[in-house]
Amino acid sequence: MNATEISAEIRDANLSYLMLAQQMIRADRAAAIFRLGVSDELAVMLEGLSNAQLLKLAGTNMMLIRFRFDDHAILGMLTGYNKDRALAHCHAAILMAGQPVEDIA
Repeated sequence: MNATEISAEIRDANLSYLMLAQQMIRADRAAAIFRLGVSDELAVMLEGLSNAQLLKLAGTNMMLIRFRFDDHAILGMLTGYNKDRALAHCHAAILMAGQPVEDIA
């Protein structure tokens, strides 16, 4: 995969993420803030972006999506538990709810 293809894939992933984030925020702001791990200020900003702004933002050569959890325990719960998967996902959600949301810098 060359640099041009990677840039196109990043743009597509960014656009998909931004569109999904807008839909989630418009449907249920509180749930979207939790699931996306963003602040209320950022949710308001994302919700208000026009289609042209979404395309421009998606076109950057950097991923807008940040891997949300750096905690090995949470990652292990989401990927490694086989016995009681639903309980592991609930436990991971509880741990992630305690993490601070990203601030607008």
